[in-house]
Amino acid sequence: MKFSVPSASCQFPASFAWGVATAAPQIEGAFDADGKSPSIWDVFSRKPGATHNGDTLDVACDHYHRYEADLDLMAALGMKHYRLSIAWPRIIPTGAGTLNTRGVDFYNRLIDASLKRGITPWVTMFHWDLPQVLEDKGGWPERVVVDAFADYADEIVKAYGDRVKNWITLNEIGVFLENGYGVGRHAPGRKEKPEVVNQAFHHAMLCHGHGVRAVREHGGKDARVGLTDNSRVTIPLTETAPDIEAAHEQFARRNARILEPMYRGEYGKNYLAHTKGWLPKIAANDFELIAQPTDFLGLNIYSGEIVRRGADGGPQHIAYPENFPTADSPWLKLNARCMYWGPRLAAEVFGAKDVVITESGAGYNDLPPVKGEVFDIHRLEYIRACLRELRRSIADGVPVSGYFAWSFMDNFEWADGYDRRFGIVYTDFKTQVRTPKASGRWYSQVVRENALV
Repeated sequence: MKFSVPSASCQFPASFAWGVATAAPQIEGAFDADGKSPSIWDVFSRKPGATHNGDTLDVACDHYHRYEADLDLMAALGMKHYRLSIAWPRIIPTGAGTLNTRGVDFYNRLIDASLKRGITPWVTMFHWDLPQVLEDKGGWPERVVVDAFADYADEIVKAYGDRVKNWITLNEIGVFLENGYGVGRHAPGRKEKPEVVNQAFHHAMLCHGHGVRAVREHGGKDARVGLTDNSRVTIPLTETAPDIEAAHEQFARRNARILEPMYRGEYGKNYLAHTKGWLPKIAANDFELIAQPTDFLGLNIYSGEIVRRGADGGPQHIAYPENFPTADSPWLKLNARCMYWGPRLAAEVFGAKDVVITESGAGYNDLPPVKGEVFDIHRLEYIRACLRELRRSIADGVPVSGYFAWSFMDNFEWADGYDRRFGIVYTDFKTQVRTPKASGRWYSQVVRENALV
């Protein structure tokens, strides 16, 4: 019997960028190797009760020593793009100032090894591993971090900009600040007043601005740069005009602290409503730095909230029922429509000209391989459903140009430690053996076909 190829409706645009994503603190290990200084996560993870089972980042996936084999596996699965991050305390152990040449050399080797295998690196400047020396000076609520980041961004773009042409400034500002300085669940484990957290938001946005500036100054004419945000996706209960309008309004409100200053160069009405009128300390030219044009918006999309037009005329939040499908990560409600509405609302509400899905996936407590196989059908089916919705958004004219699965392999999942797994490749943390899961083998076929299969 002759089987047909996927229909045209399953195809993605010819230039679509398929890839996988990781983050330095979650996979590298080698926490004190070759001159690296402690990050806030190295310190935080050692505090009793801070992480599940007291897990630390000391070894993680040992990617620092195993990157060649990891890239071989990535290439064998057909990946053409790899989103990685640079560990700030590995490059500049003192936060700002003298470069650690051994740290610089590691990322030279990693980038060169990726390119050798036909894999395009997408580099995130900051993925949560602030040097502890900067936290000791007050951390994100203090402007000293902004000055240090400006120096760090300049140095890494100068070092790698001849080969790296896709840059991401910061990853999920809202998560690392709210969890790290608001509720204390993540590093550095502080519980500050809302006005202190909001000042930290302003400083993080300034760092984003310096990241864009550094790429424009040192990255070369072909360099592209954007921010990765975990925008709160608002999904209309019904796809009717009233509920869609409510989703637009709620999206603008939910994402005012990041996307409003970035795209509109101000803290406007939605920001002020969120902070109850409080403004951070703003210096001259701050908004000029923050609102520099970017080339794309990175979105990390896992789920979303349901809204409709309420009886009072405003957006009404609709809670998920208790028996709604949920991953083993309890916050992850499995609503694939988030992958349609996230990019669409970013484009329609804030004017994003190009959207890249920089993370998407599902966290489960996967069982070890049996005869070399891991049948994570739950993850496979959710990713398939998300990609179907993403393809629908592209068909409706939403400017989406890439998708990165989170994560390439199981890793240190922050406060959840090593039990919670997001990888499409299984990591045995005792032996460091990698085993592609069913989701990984299926995703490999999607990438090769550039189509849902």
